[in-house]
Amino acid sequence: MAGLFKWLLQKSRQSSDFSRSSADSASPPSPSPHLVQSSNSLANSSVNSPKQTSSTFCMNISSSDSARWNKLYDVCICHSEGDLEFVEQMVCYLESQPEHFRCFLQLRDAVPGGAIVSELCEAVQNSHCWVLLITSGFLKDPWCVYQMHQALMEAPMANGRIIPVLKDIDRRDYPRELKCIYYINVSVQEKVFGQVKETVMHYLQDLCQNASRSH
Repeated sequence: MAGLFKWLLQKSRQSSDFSRSSADSASPPSPSPHLVQSSNSLANSSVNSPKQTSSTFCMNISSSDSARWNKLYDVCICHSEGDLEFVEQMVCYLESQPEHFRCFLQLRDAVPGGAIVSELCEAVQNSHCWVLLITSGFLKDPWCVYQMHQALMEAPMANGRIIPVLKDIDRRDYPRELKCIYYINVSVQEKVFGQVKETVMHYLQDLCQNASRSH
């Protein structure tokens, strides 16, 4: 009888130990303090780290060793004299931006006494991008057409450097030399200026990125 009682007591203890071990294995293990700290640090860094914005990148393109400074101007504005007021507003907008775009405006920046042909060619060659304000006056002005052809010679594939802006003319009058290049249609003036800025900015970003990779 004593032996039976002893056997039942041992079996009861074994059953109790097995239940405790099953419960321990069923509950998930608590993470180590090191893993918790690493996880929290990763989460905080992903939330708090600022994303790279265009204004952050502007600091890069404006650095002293930026490829942006390889030319005198960021953008050359090609236009007829009748569109001067619109162009002056565009130039004022671009030059007042945080990036301080350097614009060539013929009546303001051409050297007095310089030959028109030389001044127009140098303006095109010394600019990263060219805005062609295509109006009825532009199409009738031989100097505007000449400057457009100079821009096409500098960048036959465009590559974002030639920026046609169509204003107050029908689409069918769009120069056939530019048929392979998308244009900006003037509908809302402020929106057009922003589109021109973003296009110039995109080209300068690509220019600086490609230059940094080649070094």
